[in-house]
Order: sequence, then structure tokens, then C-alpha cells
Amino acid sequence: MEPWEMREWFADFLEALNRHDVERVREFLHPSVRRAHLPAGADAWIADYANLLHGFPDWQWKRIQLLVEDDRLAVHLRGGGGHTGPYAFVAPTRTRVSIASFAMYRVECGLIVEATGTDDAAQIRSAIA
Repeated sequence: MEPWEMREWFADFLEALNRHDVERVREFLHPSVRRAHLPAGADAWIADYANLLHGFPDWQWKRIQLLVEDDRLAVHLRGGGGHTGPYAFVAPTRTRVSIASFAMYRVECGLIVEATGTDDAAQIRSAIA
């Protein structure tokens, strides 16, 4: 993919995340996607995202910065939502959470094959604890 195509590809991925369309999100993931310090595979990624949406049903991501180099994306996002459902064994607190997220993705044939970045779950847990 050309850099402009990667930018459009990421915009589509972010739109699927923000619509909470987990099946569409899955279409962007290689079945055995590797994630730093997290279980590998698209199923694990989707399960983690579904857990986030269970605790924060209005969660949205906003792109702050996106850099493209060859088959890699560097992304700075801001994510947030209201804690109205259970998340990480914490009952709903009604706390509004806003986090900064930094991630690197390697993309092959339109699928994320590797991902690494900040531990968003840890940031979220600390905001509601």
C-alpha cells in the first residue's frame, strides 16, 4: 500500500472501532496478529475490545497524529468514554475516562500483523480505581 492508502485504511479502521463494529474490526486483523505483552490472535484482540465496550459503551477514539513509513503506522490517539458497565472487575463508577494511546502497527495486505504500544488497559484501570 502507498502512504496515502495506509492513511485511508487507518481511517476506515478507526471508523469501525468508533462504530463498535467488532466484526468489521476483525476484518482489519490477521488471524494470528501479534501484540506486545498481550495474547496473540484476532480473537484475543476482539475479546479485549468487547470488554472495553462492555465497561465503556460510549467509548470513542480520536486520531491525534498518524505517521506512515513503508508497512508501518505510528499512531497517537485519544480515547475516552463513561464507565457505566463493569470493567476489569470494577463495578461502574460513572467516571469519565480520557487516555492518550500510542501504537505502532505493521500491516501486510491490509491486515494488522503486529501491534505494540502503550498499555491502554492499565491506564483505564488506574483512572477508575
